[in-house]
Amino acid sequence: MSNELERKEIREAIMAGERALASLRLAKEKLDSARNWGIFDLLGGGFITDMIKHSKLNDASSYVENAKRDLLVFQRELRDVQVMRDIRIEVGGFLSFADFFFDGLVADYLVQSKISEARQQVDDAIYRVEGLLGQLKNANGYE
Repeated sequence: MSNELERKEIREAIMAGERALASLRLAKEKLDSARNWGIFDLLGGGFITDMIKHSKLNDASSYVENAKRDLLVFQRELRDVQVMRDIRIEVGGFLSFADFFFDGLVADYLVQSKISEARQQVDDAIYRVEGLLGQLKNANGYE
């Protein structure tokens, strides 16, 4: 494969990774907001607090789904780079954080637990995407 085609594939992977990272950070921001409202709700916030918390949870859910789509695109782009560079980039596993989101939420405490778990998985995904982007940028002569 030509060197220019290889560099193009790496650039495409970097752009997809940057989009995924931006989506993950937005999801984390919304999860942080939902967590804060959830804590206030646990402390006796009342109906209005509960409504705001659920609105924030809906926002977070939407951002998590966006992040999941962007991570799938990033994975596809990474496969192109792996084939061309014969390098191993482990990407499996960091898409699962959105699969359980909002399953069977019954009580405020469970909501807080799910939010905390989702935040941790989003943090893990951010860490992994940043690492993969670093590898791609080094391979392409960035930085």
